[in-house]
Amino acid sequence: MPQLLSAVPFRHRHDREILALAIPTFFALISEPLFLLTDSAIVGTLGTEALGGLGVAGQVLLTFVAVCVFLAYGTTAAVSRKFGAGDVPGGVRDGVDGLWLAALLGLAAVVVGWPLGPVLVEALGASPDVAPYALTYLRISLLSTPFLLVVMAGTGVLRGLQNARTPLVVAVASYVGNAVLCAVFVLVLDWGIAGSAWSTVLAQGGGAFWYLAMIVRAARREGVSVMPTAAGLRASASAGFALFLRSVSMRVVALVTTAVAARLGDASIAAHQVSYNIWALLVFAMDAIAIAGQSIVGRYLGAGDVRGTRDATRRMVEWGVVLGLVFTAVVFLVLPWAWIPFTSDPEVRVLITASLVVVALLQPLSGVTMVLDGVLMGAGDQRYLAWASLWTMLAFLPFALLLPRLASDSLWGLVGLWTAFGVWILARAITLGLRARGPAWLVTGAHRP
Repeated sequence: MPQLLSAVPFRHRHDREILALAIPTFFALISEPLFLLTDSAIVGTLGTEALGGLGVAGQVLLTFVAVCVFLAYGTTAAVSRKFGAGDVPGGVRDGVDGLWLAALLGLAAVVVGWPLGPVLVEALGASPDVAPYALTYLRISLLSTPFLLVVMAGTGVLRGLQNARTPLVVAVASYVGNAVLCAVFVLVLDWGIAGSAWSTVLAQGGGAFWYLAMIVRAARREGVSVMPTAAGLRASASAGFALFLRSVSMRVVALVTTAVAARLGDASIAAHQVSYNIWALLVFAMDAIAIAGQSIVGRYLGAGDVRGTRDATRRMVEWGVVLGLVFTAVVFLVLPWAWIPFTSDPEVRVLITASLVVVALLQPLSGVTMVLDGVLMGAGDQRYLAWASLWTMLAFLPFALLLPRLASDSLWGLVGLWTAFGVWILARAITLGLRARGPAWLVTGAHRP
């Protein structure tokens, strides 16, 4: 530990630019899982079945969003490269087309997801008691998908322009609004789980209109049309296809994990909902370094600075490890009381505590994985990321299906499931680390071939 800390002095030539992007990004990222945890705590007052329904529906919605994550990540990489090369209008043009693509994909998600709702809930193994809650939440929250995808694309544009403060303001405002509305709709107006879903729709809609107003203003300032172009839409879609494949592989991991937890019992899926959101909170916090990496690496490669790219990458990995160690200590510190906001069910309480032990131990490895993923994404190395995600998913599946079956009860079944999840994170760290050590991802210029 002392050697590690000595390797991360708090005065380094890249620290200022890393922290200038990472700190506001950190608060923007943790606002989402924090208020998802708030939703979980509020919905938890409705009972174990409602909390389980939120967990099942939440994974379906996260899948719709995650397969479109290229709207944020791909846009960040493309815009930051052009920013580094001095072509700001070109970056804004990419951003405008990305917003149009986001809106179209969001509308498609609503059209496809609404009739498939019952099939999707059943596929995730929801019990007859949990399924009605899951379907209600899913169908209402689907209406927020176009807004959420526009927010993702708008976030990518501003981060590519090295502006992380505005996404922070929008994120915090949106999720504070979501938490307040959720409390009013569920606890005061007694709308049940539907109230939680409607609060999400309204909050995401406000965030989307905020981004639209900002980017329209930026487009006018740079002399860029706000109308879509066919070439731009095709370029955004084709550039994001590899990230789409990456996201699909990662969502398969999350969905299989949820489906296995649901089949372990109602208490297991309720506990898994809480543990997964806490894991997401910590990983999103570390993702602040990764997203800073997207912006910084894209800008350095756009400017042709390979040495600066490698130095900044090494520094961000160091920050990822240290942040992971800090989060390990934090989880163990709060472990005896972590269940209190979410449940009064004794079985769910024990399952939350047990699974969080594994979550705590995974944090340093998660830090390395998240940072390297962001660095390679910022470099535009999407094709490698797609293949790496596919192979690591295939490595995960046998463990996820086997380890819980070897357990004698639901406690060890859930611990086994989280252990399989740890195998997946380890496989990702290995594949990304091997790539980052080589030179193939260091392609310079405003456009990656």
